Amino acid sequence: MIHMLKLCVGAEKVEDLIDWQRARYGDGPAMHITRMTPKRGEEILAGGSLYWVFKGVVLARQRIRALDEVMGADGIPRCAIVLDRDVVRTEAMPRRPFQGWRYLAPEDAPADLRTDRAREDVLPRELQAALAEIGLR
Repeated sequence: MIHMLKLCVGAEKVEDLIDWQRARYGDGPAMHITRMTPKRGEEILAGGSLYWVFKGVVLARQRIRALDEVMGADGIPRCAIVLDRDVVRTEAMPRRPFQGWRYLAPEDAPADLRTDRAREDVLPRELQAALAEIGLR
């Protein structure tokens, strides 16, 4: 099993991602369309998640349900990463910028927040990043 890591461009916080997906997909499954189909698709579909990076910090993940081929408006095939609607908050983990997506080994993935902690007021992103940087998640 392997995970994927992706920058959440245009979102400041996890709630922005949730709101955008709700507005775009309603109650249906959420998707992220990407140009390249992951070569390690079988490993991803064996329980992998897409971990979202918000302004340099991993803060959430969504379980990957499927990798579907879709045709872009320009006639170029793309990959739809079909995601579970549940957005699971994770411990903050700093991550440098990158393009596209990356694979993330399970042992390198941040732990999920306990359910009771996920309902707490969210610390400012800068404070989460600073705490993660010094190892105090």
